[in-house]
Amino acid sequence: MELIYIIAAFLAGYLALRCKLPPLVGFLVAGFALNSTGYQSTEVLSTLADLGVTLLLFSIGLKLDIKTLLAKEIWGGATLHNLLTTGLFTLALLALKQLGLGMLSELDLTQLALLAFALSFSSTVFAIKALQEKGELNATYGTLAIGILVMQDIFAVIFLTVSTGKIPEITALALFALPLLRPSLFKILDRAGHGEMLVLYGIFLALVAGAGLFEAVGMKADLGALIMGMMLAAHPKASEMSKSLFNLKELLLVCFFLNIGLSEEPTLDGFLMALLLLLLLPLKGILYYGVFNLFRFRVRTSMLGTLTLFNYSEFGLIVGGLAYNLGLLPGSFLVAIAIAVSISFLISAPLNSAGHRLYKDASKWLKEFEPEKLNPSDRLIDLGDKKIMILGMGRIGTGAYDELVNRFGDQVVGIETREDSAKQHQEAGRHVIHGDATDPDFWARVISKHSTELILLAMPHSQANTFALEQIRERNYQGKIAAIAKYSDDEDILHELGVDAAFNIYNEAGSGFARHVCEHLSPQISPLAKG
Repeated sequence: MELIYIIAAFLAGYLALRCKLPPLVGFLVAGFALNSTGYQSTEVLSTLADLGVTLLLFSIGLKLDIKTLLAKEIWGGATLHNLLTTGLFTLALLALKQLGLGMLSELDLTQLALLAFALSFSSTVFAIKALQEKGELNATYGTLAIGILVMQDIFAVIFLTVSTGKIPEITALALFALPLLRPSLFKILDRAGHGEMLVLYGIFLALVAGAGLFEAVGMKADLGALIMGMMLAAHPKASEMSKSLFNLKELLLVCFFLNIGLSEEPTLDGFLMALLLLLLLPLKGILYYGVFNLFRFRVRTSMLGTLTLFNYSEFGLIVGGLAYNLGLLPGSFLVAIAIAVSISFLISAPLNSAGHRLYKDASKWLKEFEPEKLNPSDRLIDLGDKKIMILGMGRIGTGAYDELVNRFGDQVVGIETREDSAKQHQEAGRHVIHGDATDPDFWARVISKHSTELILLAMPHSQANTFALEQIRERNYQGKIAAIAKYSDDEDILHELGVDAAFNIYNEAGSGFARHVCEHLSPQISPLAKG
C-alpha cells in the first residue's frame, strides 16, 4: 500500500511543479484522490509524518535566535492576533448560526469559541515550507512570521495542558536544567564530524533528547524538538547540521501533507461546512496585516508576512480531535476542519508564489510609513559609496569579498540577511550590512542613488538570486552582474534573465582547487608535448 502512496505523491507533486505550484499542493491533492478511492492513512505513514514535523521544528530551532521571541512585535503581535481572531471568529460563527447555516446550529457559544480558537492558528509546517522554497526564511517578514508561529505553538501547549487536565510531571521541572547540558552538547557536536554521525546526532537530539524527553515528562513533544534546536543555534555547526537533515526532513514532510488528505473521508456536509469556515480566512488575513501595521512594519513586510500565515493550521485538527474526545464537538466537524485546513493550503500556496507580484500591485495604493517612523528592524538602509556589492555573505560570498578587497581595496560592501551573521562579519572587519536583498524597496533605494559597478549574487537559494536579478534589471542598472548557480538549469535561467556571468559552484570548485594548488605549491612538472 505504501508503494501506491509513493507513486501517487510523486506523480501529483511532479504535475504541481510543472504547473508552477509548490509540490505540497500535489501531495494534498494526491491524499484526497486516494481517500476518495477508499485508501486510508496507515500507522507507518502517520508515524513518518510526525517525525517530519519534529525534524522540521528542530531545524527551525537551529536557526532561531531566542531574542527574536522577546521582541514586543513577536509576543505582543501573536497574543493580540490570537485574542482578536478568536473573538471576531466567535462573533462571525454566532452570526452564521443565527442564519441557520450548516452544522453551526448544533453548537452553543462555548463550542463556537472553541472552534474559533482552533481556526486562529496558522500552519507552522506550511509557512516554513513556503519560506524555504522561496529562499526567504531569514527575510524580515520570514523571521516575523516564524516568531509568531513559535508563540502560537506555545499557546497550543498551554491549551492542551489546560483542556486535558494533564499537568506535566513533577520531573518537568528538571527541564529548566537543560541549559546546563549545553556545553556538553556543543562538545559532542564539535566531534561529530561532517558525515553520517552529524545526521545521526541531529536525529538523536530532535527525537530523543528533545521530543522524547519532553513527552516523557508530560510536555508537548514537538516543543521539545524546537527548544533543543534553539539551544544549539549559537554553535558554528548548527547551520551545517540543519542542511544535513534537509533531504530527510523534506522526504518525511511528503508523508505529512499526504496524510492530511488521507485523514478524513470527505462528505458533502463536511465540504459545505468547510466552505463556510473558509469565508473567515480573509478576516484572519486582515487581522494579521493590521497587527503588523500596528508595529510599524513596512507594507512589504506586513503583506508578505500576512500571505505566509494566510492559512488554517493542522493544530485545528488536533483541537477538533481533542474536543470530540471530550464530548465538546460533534465528530462531523473533524471532517469540516480537515477539509478547511487542506483547502486553505491550496489557496495559500499560489498566493505565496505570487507574493512579490501582489505586493508590487498593492504598494501603489497602500500607505507607507515615513522612513524614520518605521520599526527599527525594518528600516531601509544606506550602503554608502561602494563600487562592488555582494549579496549573500555565506562561504562563497565571504571568499569573494576577501578576494575583491585584496584586489580593489575598500570598494566592497556585503549584504547579509541574517543579523547575527552580519554582526560577525562586522566584528571581523568586513563592511557588511544587514539587509534583505529580495526586498524591492531595498533595490529602489540602493540602485537609484549609488553608482555600483559590479554586483555579485551569492545567495544560497537560486530563487532568491533570480528575484534579486529581476529587481536589478527592472531599475535599469547598467553595471555588471555575476551570479552563482548549483545546477545547469539554474545557469540557463540566470542567463535568460540577463546575468553577465553565471558560475556553477560545483564545476568551479575543481578548477579553483587546481589554481590554488599551482599558486601555493608551484609544481615543477613539464607539460607533455601535444600531438
